[in-house]
Amino acid sequence: MNKIKKSVTTLSNLSRFQKQLVLFIFDILIIIASLYVSFALRLENFFPIVQMVQDLWLFFALPIITIPFFIRFGLYRAVLKHMGLSTFSAIVKSISIPVVILGFIMMMLREDSFPRSVYAIYWFVSLILISGVRFLAHRTIYAFPYDHSSKIPIAIFGAGEAGIKLSESIVNSNIYTLKAIFDDDMKKIGTIINSKKVFNPSKIEQIIKKEDLKIILVAIPSLGKSKRHEILKRISKFPIKVMELPSIENIIDGKVTVEDIRDVHVEDILGRQPVKPISELDKNIKGKNVLITGAGGSIGSELSRQVLGLKPNSLILYEQSEFNLYSIQKELEVIAGNVKLIPVLASIHNKFKLDKVFQKYNIHTVYHAAAYKHVPMVEINPCDGVWNNVMGTYILATKALKYKVETFMLISTDKAVRPTNVMGATKRFCELILQSLDSNRNNTTKFSMVRFGNVLDSAGSVLPLFRKQIKEGGPLTVTHPEVIRYFMSIPEAVQLVIQAGSLSSGGDVFLLDMGKPVNILSMAKKMIYLSGLTPIDENNKDGDISIKITGLRPGEKLYEELLIGDNSNKTIHPRIMQANEKKLDWDIILVGIEELNGACKCQDNDQIKILLNKYIPEYQVEYDEN
Repeated sequence: MNKIKKSVTTLSNLSRFQKQLVLFIFDILIIIASLYVSFALRLENFFPIVQMVQDLWLFFALPIITIPFFIRFGLYRAVLKHMGLSTFSAIVKSISIPVVILGFIMMMLREDSFPRSVYAIYWFVSLILISGVRFLAHRTIYAFPYDHSSKIPIAIFGAGEAGIKLSESIVNSNIYTLKAIFDDDMKKIGTIINSKKVFNPSKIEQIIKKEDLKIILVAIPSLGKSKRHEILKRISKFPIKVMELPSIENIIDGKVTVEDIRDVHVEDILGRQPVKPISELDKNIKGKNVLITGAGGSIGSELSRQVLGLKPNSLILYEQSEFNLYSIQKELEVIAGNVKLIPVLASIHNKFKLDKVFQKYNIHTVYHAAAYKHVPMVEINPCDGVWNNVMGTYILATKALKYKVETFMLISTDKAVRPTNVMGATKRFCELILQSLDSNRNNTTKFSMVRFGNVLDSAGSVLPLFRKQIKEGGPLTVTHPEVIRYFMSIPEAVQLVIQAGSLSSGGDVFLLDMGKPVNILSMAKKMIYLSGLTPIDENNKDGDISIKITGLRPGEKLYEELLIGDNSNKTIHPRIMQANEKKLDWDIILVGIEELNGACKCQDNDQIKILLNKYIPEYQVEYDEN
């Protein structure tokens, strides 16, 4: 057995030309053998030597006439590894045409030395032998040398055209072995595709255990997003890695292979159908000079990309991180076109730089995304949180007012609602600054803000942390088994921010519909499953990754809110609401700014918390015990 395996492996390692030469020789021998068998069958004599001697010329003529057609129809260009109907069709034509030609010639010459039925028998025998040899070579060279036990057992979800093509690709794979196909179309259930039965999705768990499946490939590229989301959500509860083909728009020429598949991430399961813009997105952007603070951060960089796409006159990237500014500038300058791209390396506390920027570039629109957002970090450093978030926003907003900026949009957070942490309290104070500024009768700038929850893969988000922990073998750290959060993709959040800006009339507090809340513990388990692993819990002591409950961090809530009171209005956009909340007079804001500034100078963390509670009664102060 080992000798056979070694011989076949040697054959599979031959060069393409060497394989073609071997096949060429076999074809000649098969043509001669098929003709011999045809005579024997027709004359009912296994050794028809006399008749063969009379028609010996035919044994030379037939290969000479047939082989050029083999070459013409690409039988030596076809790769045995990917044999299909096109190869069989080429074989039929390559055999049929020479038979017709020879039959016609012999009829014209009135050659009647042997029965014409020999040609019909030859056609049938040679077709079987030529096809059989190629199929045998295909199965021997590309299937025999590999140990199926070492291949990764996988299943396909989707028995449509893409699933069929993908199954053909897997049959020829040296890495994967196809065990089952699933589809929720009742007409397809029970049918056979490439020797594999199509099962109802209700059998997934049973077949995972039976076949020890490692991966499910979702092969329905034309599926609508809502249906796709439903299928991915259904599969994600099983301990198996889920991968999928790209969208139908990204499949070129209908070619679908194993190489097209990609990982499914938890974002695909949390995702939702996008809503088209209701009003003009470019209202505050097209042809205008736009300033984005924190332009190199996770929100700021996506804002920069989308704003650039709406054709401003110039885009000023304001960022204090040199590396982040460099990265976003290099990315955008490739696609900037006629838009002036201006990188500014500075802090929003630099009043002299702000004066210069507002004067020189005649700013029309400001998106203020620069902020400290990491709750535990700001909780440990309250003075720095206030200095960066509150003082920075105050300086920037008053400069915008001074230089008569048309629109100023603050990126706020759901943590500003009844805040239990310093970060949320600082963002609420930022909102109060803008609300108060907008109430000024002499104000020509429309100040507004937009609140939303967690965005997927933003700086400090739990998803990158979970990915890192899974890669390191765990444990995944979850603060509380009942903690829930709202999630939205960064592109959707940013588009809604821009949309909200176009709806602003001044002083608006916009709220984004974040969809359904997600249990973080459940998300952690889904991420483990999507990685092809299983969590260690009471029901599965032999799992791969453990989950550690660490307890709520200082200032952390079990759930977040978007509205302080119960008073909110709908807007013309189904995912944007407008809150009606209390404001503070500008004189009170100025006193608060002065008091917070003094506490920052003294680095008095407790005083910072007391002052935040003074101006934001909903904020519950937690003092350090030391």
